[in-house]
Amino acid sequence: MRTLINEVVADLDDGNSEIVLVIHWVGGVHTELRLPKRRRGQRNATPDEIVDAMRQLVLIANDDVIAGVLNRNGLTTGNGNCWARERVTALRSYRKIPVFRRRINGVESWLTLGAAAKLLGITPKTLRLAAEAGEIEGIHPLPDGPWIFSRSKLATRQAHLILDRARKNPRHPTGSHPDQESLFPSTT
Repeated sequence: MRTLINEVVADLDDGNSEIVLVIHWVGGVHTELRLPKRRRGQRNATPDEIVDAMRQLVLIANDDVIAGVLNRNGLTTGNGNCWARERVTALRSYRKIPVFRRRINGVESWLTLGAAAKLLGITPKTLRLAAEAGEIEGIHPLPDGPWIFSRSKLATRQAHLILDRARKNPRHPTGSHPDQESLFPSTT
């Protein structure tokens, strides 16, 4: 580094609440860097919207998946870092958010869009459109993230009305046609 940098001068700009660094390079060029100065008592807390989304995502996903969803949405930690399993685990622990655990009996209380659609016997698109229209209750915590459905809400009259309507519409079938062949023929 000494072959490239002659000296670094640090100063405070209290008016803008910044730390000013001036780098004097060996070739005679100077570079100024301005960094925000933390105020006394200031914390870089994760925004409440991210914490709320995490509370909903733990209903269907583990910490690895949650980190991926948060990163895919361009969200960062309070310190500006990308999300990793360890950071999700730390925030969950700090905020006392329970960890996702699969049910022993395999009957989950909360389902993803695909699992909920399979349970109803309709396509995921049909279910998503119904949820977007407010015809069935679903949770969508992040724009580029999973839909979450309560198993109990899928047993309501509204869910059965959607199912009946989808089955009666010949232009938009609820699932694959029974005569449709699979791309992956069974070997049995």
